Formats: sequence, C-alpha cells, structure tokens
Amino acid sequence: MSTYQKKWIKLKILSLISIIIFLVVWHLATAVFKLVPSHSLPSPVKVFSTLIQKLYTAKPDGSTLPQHIWESTKIACAGFMLGAVIGLPLGVLMGWIPWVDKIVRPVFDFMKPIPPIAMIPVMIVFFGIGIKSKAVVVFFSTVIPCIVNAYSGIRQTNQIHLWVSQTFGATKTQQLLTVALPSSLPMVFAGLRVAVGASWMALVAAELMGATRGVGYMIATARNLLRSDIIIVGLLTLGFIGIIISLFFDFIEDRFVRGGM
Repeated sequence: MSTYQKKWIKLKILSLISIIIFLVVWHLATAVFKLVPSHSLPSPVKVFSTLIQKLYTAKPDGSTLPQHIWESTKIACAGFMLGAVIGLPLGVLMGWIPWVDKIVRPVFDFMKPIPPIAMIPVMIVFFGIGIKSKAVVVFFSTVIPCIVNAYSGIRQTNQIHLWVSQTFGATKTQQLLTVALPSSLPMVFAGLRVAVGASWMALVAAELMGATRGVGYMIATARNLLRSDIIIVGLLTLGFIGIIISLFFDFIEDRFVRGGM
C-alpha cells in the first residue's frame, strides 16, 4: 500500500470518527439529557425513522422523498444546463474577443448584482408556480458564475504560451482551442461548482415560496406543520445531494483537468 493510499484511508477514518462523534453528541443532547425540546430538535433516531418513512410515505406533504428529489433534480438540471450552455461560451467569447466584451459587459454588469432569489416573485407572476418559473431562477443563478469564471480563465492565459504558439504559426482560433481553453479549465470547473451550489440554493428558495413538489416544498410544508424532523430530513437530503455532485465533479475534473496536465 502506497503512502498516498495510507494517507487517504487515514483521512477517511478521521472523517468517519468526526461524524460519529457529532451523532453521539446530538443523541445525548436530545434523547438522553433532553437539553433541547424534541419539537425543536428531534433526536437522530427520530430523524432516521422519519427518513425511512418518507421513502415510501406521501404524508404529510403529498409526495414521497424520492418524488421530491426527482422534482428538484429535474428543475435544477434543466436550469443548470441552460446556464452552463449559454454562460461558458459567452464568458469565453468575452475574454477572447474585445468587441464582444464591450457589447455584453454593460448588460452583464447590470444583471450581476441582482440576487436570483429577488427574481422569484417576478418569475412566479410570469410563469406561475410550475417548472418554468423555477428553471428560469436557477438559470439566472447559474449563468453568472459560469460567465465570470470562463472569462477569468481566458483572461489569465499565459501570454508567453500565446506568443510561442503564434511563433509556430497558430491562428487565433487555434490559439483559443489549443492554449487558452485548456489553461482555463480549472477556472471553468470552479465556476461550474459555484454554479451548482447557487442553482440548488435558488431552487430551494423558489420552492419555499411557491411549489407543489420538491425538497424545498417539503421543508416549507414541514415548517408550517411544525415537523422539525422532516425539516432536518430535507436538509440532510440537500447535503447528500451536494456530496454526490461534488464527487461527480471530482471525477470529471480528475479525468479532464488534472489527468490532462
């Protein structure tokens, strides 16, 4: 076993120990010493029991946990993909072609300070509480970090590398495809990570304000019913989804960024 593998196993064991300690302290504070009222913070045993029940029970919000997850994931993916497909090429063009930057930048600078959450009431008025309104909100939360990081990655391209490629006769298009884009990939992936997190935050906020299904809707309904156990199940669900997304991006980044360097 290599030194790297031993270090990796050690870090995973430490992470597991920290989670166990957290659960033990949580259980002692709620179920044993009752330092916190159960209606405010249920024990981890109660939360786990509720989690199992929500896997196959639609009560009290009308849908099971997998149905809520599927609804939220569907909207998040639609808005995220649209934001990435538009934001990344636009950021690259803004960073590479000066006249595109001059045309787009005024609109971009106007849109950038506006929180996507502030658009939720407007989108609900235009599109109702269906998929469209939430997908548009997710799009606005995704497209900005995609543009910013793609733009920054292109602008930070080492000029010496561009001069060398130009010396060997590379055209502007070849310089973009073979030098600028590969060197900008770390920034692009960082932007995609930020965009994913922002998309889920905007989506849950939109579902809290107006939805009929989704993880945010489940949390909002549980809040109205004073079901803190379901609220925590919703939060844990979002955490697990975040871990899965992070592992996915780690895998893709290892293949296309670190592996290619």
